[in-house]
Amino acid sequence: MKIVEISSKSDIQRFHELPFLIYKNDRNWISHIKQEVEVVFNPKRNKYFESGSATRFLLEDEQGKVIGRVAAFIDGNRANTFKQATGGMGFFECIDNKAAAYMLFDACKKWLTDRDMEAMDGPINFGEKDRYWGLLVSGFNHPPIYANSYNPPYYQAFFEDYGFQTYFNQHNFIRPLTTVMPEKYRLRFVRVNKNKDYTLELISKKNLKKYAEDFREVYNAAWVTHDNFKGMSEDQAMSMLKKIKPVMEEDLVWFAYFNGKPIAFLIMLPELNQYFKAANGNFNWWGKLKFICKKIFSKPKFVWGVAFGVTPKFQGIGMESYVLNSAADYLRTKRPNFKDVIVTWIGDFNPKMMHVTKSMGAKNYHDLKTYRKLFDENAVFERSPIIE
Repeated sequence: MKIVEISSKSDIQRFHELPFLIYKNDRNWISHIKQEVEVVFNPKRNKYFESGSATRFLLEDEQGKVIGRVAAFIDGNRANTFKQATGGMGFFECIDNKAAAYMLFDACKKWLTDRDMEAMDGPINFGEKDRYWGLLVSGFNHPPIYANSYNPPYYQAFFEDYGFQTYFNQHNFIRPLTTVMPEKYRLRFVRVNKNKDYTLELISKKNLKKYAEDFREVYNAAWVTHDNFKGMSEDQAMSMLKKIKPVMEEDLVWFAYFNGKPIAFLIMLPELNQYFKAANGNFNWWGKLKFICKKIFSKPKFVWGVAFGVTPKFQGIGMESYVLNSAADYLRTKRPNFKDVIVTWIGDFNPKMMHVTKSMGAKNYHDLKTYRKLFDENAVFERSPIIE
């Protein structure tokens, strides 16, 4: 077997072909869109290259056939925020062969060590946590959610036997819209709903700038206690909304206000893999046509809870009930084609949100792990800090 660092268009093509070998007998698998994956490795389009670097490797067998792939990267803004300088690895795919997997891990470790890294997290993304992040360890009987991780069950042993340890667990949940909210949340909803100082608005695509700023205000207040939090800029907030604008439906994005001041948001989309499955991993003109046809002529079953946030001052007073119950009632009556809400992803470092989600009747859909491998075996391992 031989490790090859990607250096040509043909290597990139082979990088994207391998998953079709790995998952050829898996009916649930839905390919990532290769054009979107390539953005991750394009220095002109991925801002993380401004302070970081990345590479990709293929693993060939004796006949030159690709049997494994992986990426290694350093996010300069993130690497030195931990006790050990920490890089990342991801986009791992491999045949069921431990020696092959270890060669891929070793390639990442060497590349990172040569650049003064002392640990690596994986499998993660060279970018935001909302995509390509974590290793699936439970929920293999469900199709993957758009841009979320999906992998064979045998990958878990590869990571753990190599010495990766769980840095945090992350969970995707599902909640049928027919599930009645527990009485205590109903009562909180009724109490808040009576107070006319609280209002709800649906997003308007014509006024994205206003809602981008409202989103940013809530986000920066709500996530300030998270590990390695960095405030979101105006440009980042606007960029995020512009990115989802083509698939955004105005009655699926909600904002809550107190006397006109933004205090909460709920961003939902139709679960996009319901459409992207038709493209079979390639969003060229033919894939786009199939995507559009699927979107026009099918009625999606799943609505996807992309993001939910409440400013700290208004947490614990029923704001979660107010927003979520209002949205659920709306979907049941106005959008009856939606049967289930899928919520992604909640880390076990956020026990408050885990508790709220489960107590509202949501059940585990996918469970994933984000691992960390310390290169010094005598170093003390610490899990991700809990959000108080």
